[in-house]
Amino acid sequence: MEKFVISGGKPLKGTVHISGAKNAAVAVLPAVLLSDEPCTIENLPNISDVSTILQTMSALGAKVKLINKSTVEIDPRNVRSYVVTKQMAEGMRASSYFMGALLGRMKHSRVAPPGGCDFGVRPIDQHIKGFEALGAKVTIENGMVDAKADELRGSSIYLDVVSVGATINIMLAAVKVKGLTVIENAAREPHIVDLANFLNSMGADIMGAGTGMIKIRGVDYLKGADYSIIPDQIEAGTYMVAAAATMGDVLINNVTPKHLESIAAKLREMGALVEEFEEAVRVKMSSRPRKCNVKTMPHPGFPTDMQPQIATILAVAEGTSIVTEGVWDSRFRYVEQLTLMGADIQVDGKMAVITGVDALSPAPVKAVDLRAGAAMLIAGMMAEGVTEIEEIDHIDRGYEEVVEKFTALGADIKRVYYDENAGALKRA
Repeated sequence: MEKFVISGGKPLKGTVHISGAKNAAVAVLPAVLLSDEPCTIENLPNISDVSTILQTMSALGAKVKLINKSTVEIDPRNVRSYVVTKQMAEGMRASSYFMGALLGRMKHSRVAPPGGCDFGVRPIDQHIKGFEALGAKVTIENGMVDAKADELRGSSIYLDVVSVGATINIMLAAVKVKGLTVIENAAREPHIVDLANFLNSMGADIMGAGTGMIKIRGVDYLKGADYSIIPDQIEAGTYMVAAAATMGDVLINNVTPKHLESIAAKLREMGALVEEFEEAVRVKMSSRPRKCNVKTMPHPGFPTDMQPQIATILAVAEGTSIVTEGVWDSRFRYVEQLTLMGADIQVDGKMAVITGVDALSPAPVKAVDLRAGAAMLIAGMMAEGVTEIEEIDHIDRGYEEVVEKFTALGADIKRVYYDENAGALKRA
């Protein structure tokens, strides 16, 4: 069993380089299945979610060649299987993107419901609505979602709710379909734009990505492409919050500042200095954070994937803050872990009332999901003394070289193996 051991109370200082975006990578990689030629994908984050997707693609028949830790060459021409089993899908939310990619490639997909973080019920009704509008028949049998069509055709699809997953899946399914497909009330996240840019680089005809209406005119052939994934907005935001929470001064390199505007705005409201450069941001905090209210919203609003991290710094802010979750039904499971460290947080449905305390105290805690794990890392670095974080496999799903990056900024954090039989900690 692995855990992180953090000796907190040290301000983060220095420069950190942000990896490729997890949320873009897990959409772009399945999209390679639609190509009629090999593709090379660069700036991939070296995280477990990416490894799992590459293993799944290999199991489907694709030839996967690792060029280096951030670059992979994929030849999808020998893919014959349209089945993604439960064993392949468990542990990663993005397995659902194989539904759209395989349906678009083979007019048939059979995919187990996705795993990943548990935020309560994650319906795929909008995905199914999109597939059916394109002409597929969708059934759910023996725990598998089966989508099949004799022929797919362009269609107009209005999403009842803004759904990143449904928007991506419909794009994947529709890109090689005859006719025009229009997605209305589409999600606008940066990784949707990145996916559209990748598909267009192969010869797709997609317009409007990044707006509420995406138009896809189907093409017959997609050529191979060399493509570089955008920087990770959420990893960057996590280091921004960590810098402010530890009273630090950090330059975050390899970012797209426009993608970070909502995060920067809230940190400034708390009293942090946030400077923007062409491909970097600097965050410096010199005083106790001020209270502020945060509501997560679809892009360009404050990202739900930054909600646990922002709540962690608000736990020591002056006054009372309110955090409202506007995307998921249940994303406050981490609050119990923060209260173990002395935070004063009351949750009522999709709202958390946070009364700032003077400081957090070290405690043994768990990473209950990916972004909650990031919050626990920040909390551990804020607290004077030693904090141990268990179930860190969640963190490894989305953050590359997290120990090395935080250590380079001055944090005292170690990954250790815990041998229950020996009852001792061993450094990895």
